[in-house]
Amino acid sequence: MSEEHALPVVGAAMPLDLLPKYRDWLIESRRDLEIQDACRPDVLDSDWRSQVRLARDVLDGYQGRLGIHGPFIGLTLAAVDPKVRALVVERMRQGLEFGAALGASHMVIHSPFMFFGHPQLAHAIAAGRTFEFDAARETIEAFLPMAEQAKCTLVIETIQDTHPAPLLALVRSFESAYVRMSLDIGHAFIGHRIGGPTPDQWVCEAGALLGHLHLQDSDGQLDRHWAPGEGNINWYALFEALGELKQRPRLILELRDYAKIPAAAAWLAEHELAR
Repeated sequence: MSEEHALPVVGAAMPLDLLPKYRDWLIESRRDLEIQDACRPDVLDSDWRSQVRLARDVLDGYQGRLGIHGPFIGLTLAAVDPKVRALVVERMRQGLEFGAALGASHMVIHSPFMFFGHPQLAHAIAAGRTFEFDAARETIEAFLPMAEQAKCTLVIETIQDTHPAPLLALVRSFESAYVRMSLDIGHAFIGHRIGGPTPDQWVCEAGALLGHLHLQDSDGQLDRHWAPGEGNINWYALFEALGELKQRPRLILELRDYAKIPAAAAWLAEHELAR
Protein backbone atom coordinates (compact mmCIF):
# COMPACT_ATOMS: atom_id res chain seq x y z
CA MET A 1 0.00 0.00 0.00
CA SER A 2 1.44 3.37 -1.05
CA GLU A 3 1.95 6.13 1.50
CA GLU A 4 -0.66 8.23 -0.33
CA HIS A 5 -3.30 5.54 0.20
CA ALA A 6 -2.09 4.24 3.55
CA LEU A 7 -4.71 3.72 6.23
CA PRO A 8 -4.89 6.46 8.88
CA VAL A 9 -3.27 5.65 12.21
CA VAL A 10 -5.37 5.81 15.38
CA GLY A 11 -4.11 6.78 18.80
CA ALA A 12 -5.74 6.82 22.21
CA ALA A 13 -6.66 8.86 25.27
CA MET A 14 -5.43 7.65 28.64
CA PRO A 15 -4.21 8.80 32.06
CA LEU A 16 -0.51 9.21 32.79
CA ASP A 17 -0.30 6.02 34.83
CA LEU A 18 -1.13 3.87 31.79
CA LEU A 19 1.71 5.20 29.64
CA PRO A 20 4.16 2.41 30.55
CA LYS A 21 1.60 -0.19 29.46
CA TYR A 22 0.96 1.37 26.05
CA ARG A 23 4.36 2.97 25.42
CA ASP A 24 5.55 0.52 22.74
CA TRP A 25 2.17 0.51 20.99
CA LEU A 26 2.22 4.32 20.83
CA ILE A 27 5.83 4.63 19.69
CA GLU A 28 5.94 1.92 17.04
CA SER A 29 3.48 3.69 14.72
CA ARG A 30 3.82 7.28 15.96
CA ARG A 31 0.26 7.16 17.23
CA ASP A 32 -1.66 10.21 18.45
CA LEU A 33 -1.81 10.42 22.24
CA GLU A 34 -4.08 12.37 24.57
CA ILE A 35 -3.36 12.58 28.29
CA GLN A 36 -6.53 12.95 30.37
CA ASP A 37 -5.23 13.92 33.83
CA ALA A 38 -5.46 17.70 33.29
CA CYS A 39 -9.25 17.57 33.14
CA ARG A 40 -9.38 16.78 36.88
CA PRO A 41 -9.38 19.66 39.39
CA ASP A 42 -7.62 17.55 42.03
CA VAL A 43 -4.73 17.02 39.61
CA LEU A 44 -4.49 20.70 38.65
CA ASP A 45 -4.34 21.64 42.33
CA SER A 46 -1.66 19.07 43.13
CA ASP A 47 2.06 18.79 42.46
CA TRP A 48 1.55 17.44 38.95
CA ARG A 49 4.97 18.49 37.65
CA SER A 50 6.69 15.43 39.10
CA GLN A 51 4.16 13.21 37.32
CA VAL A 52 4.75 15.03 34.04
CA ARG A 53 8.52 14.63 34.38
CA LEU A 54 8.07 10.88 34.82
CA ALA A 55 5.74 10.78 31.81
CA ARG A 56 8.29 12.56 29.63
CA ASP A 57 10.85 9.93 30.62
CA VAL A 58 8.44 7.13 29.71
CA LEU A 59 7.72 8.81 26.36
CA ASP A 60 11.38 9.16 25.43
CA GLY A 61 11.50 8.27 21.74
CA TYR A 62 7.82 9.07 21.12
CA GLN A 63 7.35 11.04 17.87
CA GLY A 64 3.56 11.11 17.55
CA ARG A 65 1.21 14.03 18.10
CA LEU A 66 0.70 14.64 21.79
CA GLY A 67 -2.18 16.48 23.43
CA ILE A 68 -4.24 16.71 26.59
CA HIS A 69 -7.89 16.86 27.56
CA GLY A 70 -8.40 20.18 29.25
CA PRO A 71 -10.55 21.02 32.29
CA PHE A 72 -14.32 20.67 31.93
CA ILE A 73 -15.82 19.23 35.13
CA GLY A 74 -18.42 21.70 36.38
CA LEU A 75 -17.18 24.37 33.96
CA THR A 76 -18.78 26.16 31.01
CA LEU A 77 -17.17 28.38 28.40
CA ALA A 78 -20.41 30.36 28.21
CA ALA A 79 -20.26 31.69 31.78
CA VAL A 80 -21.55 35.26 32.11
CA ASP A 81 -21.00 35.82 35.82
CA PRO A 82 -17.55 37.51 35.98
CA LYS A 83 -16.47 35.47 38.99
CA VAL A 84 -17.45 32.19 37.35
CA ARG A 85 -15.75 33.21 34.09
CA ALA A 86 -12.57 34.10 35.99
CA LEU A 87 -12.54 30.60 37.50
CA VAL A 88 -13.07 28.99 34.08
CA VAL A 89 -10.23 31.02 32.57
CA GLU A 90 -7.96 30.17 35.50
CA ARG A 91 -8.65 26.46 35.07
CA MET A 92 -8.02 26.64 31.31
CA ARG A 93 -4.72 28.40 31.90
CA GLN A 94 -3.78 25.71 34.41
CA GLY A 95 -4.57 23.11 31.78
CA LEU A 96 -2.40 24.89 29.23
CA GLU A 97 0.42 25.10 31.76
CA PHE A 98 0.14 21.33 32.30
CA GLY A 99 0.13 20.81 28.53
CA ALA A 100 3.16 23.04 27.97
CA ALA A 101 5.16 21.14 30.58
CA LEU A 102 4.24 17.88 28.86
CA GLY A 103 4.92 19.20 25.36
CA ALA A 104 1.31 19.00 24.18
CA SER A 105 0.24 20.54 20.89
CA HIS A 106 -3.54 20.26 21.40
CA MET A 107 -5.94 20.74 24.29
CA VAL A 108 -9.55 19.57 24.18
CA ILE A 109 -12.14 21.97 25.57
CA HIS A 110 -15.90 21.42 25.62
CA SER A 111 -18.45 23.13 23.41
CA PRO A 112 -20.65 25.59 25.33
CA PHE A 113 -23.74 24.93 23.21
CA MET A 114 -25.95 22.82 25.46
CA PHE A 115 -28.97 23.22 23.20
CA PHE A 116 -32.44 22.12 24.26
CA GLY A 117 -34.60 21.84 21.15
CA HIS A 118 -34.66 20.56 17.59
CA PRO A 119 -31.41 20.53 15.56
CA GLN A 120 -32.99 22.72 12.87
CA LEU A 121 -33.43 25.54 15.42
CA ALA A 122 -29.71 25.81 16.04
CA HIS A 123 -29.59 29.58 15.54
CA ALA A 124 -32.99 30.47 16.93
CA ILE A 125 -33.03 33.65 19.04
CA ALA A 126 -35.20 31.85 21.60
CA ALA A 127 -32.43 29.31 22.10
CA GLY A 128 -30.12 31.98 23.50
CA ARG A 129 -27.52 31.21 20.85
CA THR A 130 -26.19 34.79 20.50
CA PHE A 131 -25.96 35.09 24.27
CA GLU A 132 -23.94 31.86 24.55
CA PHE A 133 -21.81 32.67 21.50
CA ASP A 134 -20.67 36.05 22.83
CA ALA A 135 -19.96 34.68 26.30
CA ALA A 136 -17.90 31.80 24.91
CA ARG A 137 -15.91 34.11 22.65
CA GLU A 138 -14.99 36.40 25.54
CA THR A 139 -13.98 33.46 27.71
CA ILE A 140 -11.79 31.80 25.07
CA GLU A 141 -10.19 35.12 24.08
CA ALA A 142 -8.86 35.37 27.64
CA PHE A 143 -6.67 32.26 27.32
CA LEU A 144 -6.19 31.90 23.55
CA PRO A 145 -2.99 34.02 23.55
CA MET A 146 -1.46 31.59 26.04
CA ALA A 147 -2.39 28.66 23.77
CA GLU A 148 -0.93 30.41 20.72
CA GLN A 149 2.31 31.18 22.56
CA ALA A 150 2.59 27.51 23.57
CA LYS A 151 1.71 26.42 20.00
CA CYS A 152 -1.12 24.37 21.49
CA THR A 153 -4.28 24.17 19.39
CA LEU A 154 -7.59 24.47 21.24
CA VAL A 155 -9.92 21.84 19.80
CA ILE A 156 -13.53 22.48 20.82
CA GLU A 157 -15.33 19.16 21.27
CA THR A 158 -18.92 18.49 20.30
CA ILE A 159 -20.84 17.59 23.45
CA GLN A 160 -24.61 18.13 23.24
CA ASP A 161 -24.36 19.95 19.91
CA THR A 162 -27.05 18.74 17.54
CA HIS A 163 -26.17 21.04 14.63
CA PRO A 164 -22.71 21.95 13.27
CA ALA A 165 -23.44 25.62 12.52
CA PRO A 166 -23.05 27.23 15.98
CA LEU A 167 -19.80 25.49 16.87
CA LEU A 168 -18.28 26.02 13.42
CA ALA A 169 -19.26 29.70 13.56
CA LEU A 170 -17.50 29.99 16.93
CA VAL A 171 -14.34 28.32 15.60
CA ARG A 172 -14.29 30.53 12.49
CA SER A 173 -14.81 33.69 14.51
CA PHE A 174 -11.31 33.55 16.00
CA GLU A 175 -9.56 33.38 12.62
CA SER A 176 -6.76 31.51 14.38
CA ALA A 177 -4.89 28.40 13.33
CA TYR A 178 -4.92 27.51 17.02
CA VAL A 179 -8.69 27.01 17.26
CA ARG A 180 -10.24 23.99 15.56
CA MET A 181 -13.24 21.71 15.97
CA SER A 182 -13.13 18.35 17.74
CA LEU A 183 -15.77 15.78 16.78
CA ASP A 184 -16.79 13.14 19.31
CA ILE A 185 -18.32 10.40 17.17
CA GLY A 186 -20.50 8.96 19.92
CA HIS A 187 -21.90 12.35 20.89
CA ALA A 188 -22.71 13.13 17.25
CA PHE A 189 -24.44 9.77 16.87
CA ILE A 190 -26.69 10.44 19.87
CA GLY A 191 -27.57 13.83 18.32
CA HIS A 192 -28.33 12.10 15.03
CA ARG A 193 -30.94 9.95 16.76
CA ILE A 194 -32.98 13.12 17.48
CA GLY A 195 -32.60 14.62 14.01
CA GLY A 196 -29.03 15.87 13.83
CA PRO A 197 -26.48 14.97 11.14
CA THR A 198 -24.71 11.63 11.08
CA PRO A 199 -21.07 11.61 12.25
CA ASP A 200 -19.81 11.46 8.65
CA GLN A 201 -21.97 14.49 7.78
CA TRP A 202 -20.34 16.37 10.66
CA VAL A 203 -16.95 15.61 9.09
CA CYS A 204 -18.11 16.98 5.75
CA GLU A 205 -19.57 20.13 7.32
CA ALA A 206 -16.43 20.81 9.35
CA GLY A 207 -14.06 20.27 6.45
CA ALA A 208 -10.74 22.03 6.95
CA LEU A 209 -11.74 23.15 10.46
CA LEU A 210 -11.77 19.59 11.81
CA GLY A 211 -8.57 19.00 13.76
CA HIS A 212 -9.38 16.19 16.16
CA LEU A 213 -11.77 13.28 16.73
CA HIS A 214 -12.73 11.16 19.70
CA LEU A 215 -13.51 7.69 18.39
CA GLN A 216 -16.05 5.79 20.45
CA ASP A 217 -19.06 3.64 19.64
CA SER A 218 -22.59 3.91 21.02
CA ASP A 219 -26.08 2.52 20.72
CA GLY A 220 -27.38 6.09 20.35
CA GLN A 221 -29.09 6.01 23.73
CA LEU A 222 -26.25 6.89 26.10
CA ASP A 223 -22.66 8.15 25.95
CA ARG A 224 -21.24 4.62 26.04
CA HIS A 225 -17.58 5.10 25.00
CA TRP A 226 -17.57 1.57 23.66
CA ALA A 227 -14.88 0.27 21.33
CA PRO A 228 -15.59 0.65 17.59
CA GLY A 229 -17.72 -2.26 16.42
CA GLU A 230 -19.59 -2.67 19.70
CA GLY A 231 -22.37 -0.17 18.85
CA ASN A 232 -24.36 1.04 15.86
CA ILE A 233 -22.15 3.71 14.28
CA ASN A 234 -21.41 3.44 10.56
CA TRP A 235 -17.60 3.48 10.70
CA TYR A 236 -17.27 2.91 6.96
CA ALA A 237 -19.11 6.14 6.18
CA LEU A 238 -17.06 8.01 8.77
CA PHE A 239 -13.68 6.95 7.41
CA GLU A 240 -14.81 7.52 3.85
CA ALA A 241 -15.61 11.13 4.80
CA LEU A 242 -12.28 11.48 6.61
CA GLY A 243 -10.54 10.25 3.47
CA GLU A 244 -11.89 13.26 1.56
CA LEU A 245 -10.15 15.75 3.86
CA LYS A 246 -6.89 17.38 2.83
CA GLN A 247 -5.63 17.50 6.43
CA ARG A 248 -5.05 14.60 8.83
CA PRO A 249 -7.08 15.15 12.02
CA ARG A 250 -5.90 13.52 15.22
CA LEU A 251 -7.72 10.22 15.73
CA ILE A 252 -8.10 9.41 19.42
CA LEU A 253 -9.77 6.28 20.77
CA GLU A 254 -11.59 7.53 23.87
CA LEU A 255 -12.83 4.36 25.53
CA ARG A 256 -14.33 3.75 28.94
CA ASP A 257 -12.43 0.46 29.16
CA TYR A 258 -8.76 1.23 28.48
CA ALA A 259 -7.97 -2.47 28.23
CA LYS A 260 -9.86 -2.53 24.93
CA ILE A 261 -7.59 -0.01 23.19
CA PRO A 262 -5.47 -2.61 21.30
CA ALA A 263 -8.56 -4.63 20.31
CA ALA A 264 -10.31 -1.49 19.08
CA ALA A 265 -7.36 -0.58 16.86
CA ALA A 266 -7.20 -4.18 15.65
CA TRP A 267 -10.92 -4.11 14.75
CA LEU A 268 -10.43 -0.97 12.65
CA ALA A 269 -7.43 -2.57 10.95
CA GLU A 270 -9.33 -5.81 10.30
CA HIS A 271 -12.03 -3.79 8.54
CA GLU A 272 -9.38 -1.85 6.59
CA LEU A 273 -10.47 1.48 8.05
CA ALA A 274 -7.40 2.45 10.10
CA ARG A 275 -4.43 0.87 11.79
